[in-house]
Amino acid sequence: MRIGRLTLENPTIMAPLAGITDLPWRLMARAGGCALVCSEMISANGLCHASRKTLKMLDSRAAEKPLSVQLFGSDAAIVADAARMVEDAGADLVDINFGCAVKKILKTGSGAALMREPGRAAALLTAVRRAVRLPLTIKMRSGWDAGGAQALEIARIAEDCGVDAVCVHPRSASQGFRGRADWSVIRRVKDALAVPVIGNGDIVRPADALRMLRDTGCDAVMIGRAAVGNPWIFSQVLACLKGAPVEAVDLKRRIAGMRAYVEACIAYYGERHACRMLRSRLGWFVKGLPHAARFRESIKHLDSGQEALQRIFGYGKQLRRIEAQN
Repeated sequence: MRIGRLTLENPTIMAPLAGITDLPWRLMARAGGCALVCSEMISANGLCHASRKTLKMLDSRAAEKPLSVQLFGSDAAIVADAARMVEDAGADLVDINFGCAVKKILKTGSGAALMREPGRAAALLTAVRRAVRLPLTIKMRSGWDAGGAQALEIARIAEDCGVDAVCVHPRSASQGFRGRADWSVIRRVKDALAVPVIGNGDIVRPADALRMLRDTGCDAVMIGRAAVGNPWIFSQVLACLKGAPVEAVDLKRRIAGMRAYVEACIAYYGERHACRMLRSRLGWFVKGLPHAARFRESIKHLDSGQEALQRIFGYGKQLRRIEAQN
């Protein structure tokens, strides 16, 4: 699949998720087979005002390439300047958020609010397109209602402004993550555009990705919540696309992944900060497993990397005993 001048090795993309898709997580997703990883949603205003915390979100490593950086903002000139900073930082693609429906984002006229203002959307995308040579994409919802008419309108505007691909999460802004995604909206957008269309929403199992590709005709799938704690879903999707058996993630691989994530977080954030984050993040990996609640309780007060690794080792040992008994 090609997005502008960027060629992806397969049709799987990690969705940008606030508070989740930082550098350590993106490295795990790439190691799990994902073709394109995305940053957390980054404030264009924060970049242009040189916020230290916001600038750090542009950190990258060669092992995660290619990298998409997602920006949000409503002022065309500011978002264009931020896009230049993204390009200068070495990203491979810049994405503009047209889908976030969080109130504090909407109040600024950013995210899904842009879908209500086609003129402003066009001006913003035109400014960004003139500012950078990087491939440019947008990620949007079906609109403010479930019908998808706004998605079609914004998608056509985006293509006319020189956007290289469009990602559609076919839930309305008011819907949030409730209910079901209406994949027919993805199909309608795909039928209306010449540029690639990426489908997103309700991919829970590997087979769902294959079904989305077949049912909507989209060019790639973007996976979000189903990949949290399960970066191996990308390799499972690839097996599914090839018609090969989809292998379950065995205990050895899961425990090794958890240990690697601990080490990556400590290397990037430092031990003290990383351990505070890991008190909740390690729980991602054990969802649905035996005694997961007990493990999550045991990591609530992590103070060191050694303690984190010991807790993981102990939990793995407990699961191996359960496997042996069965």
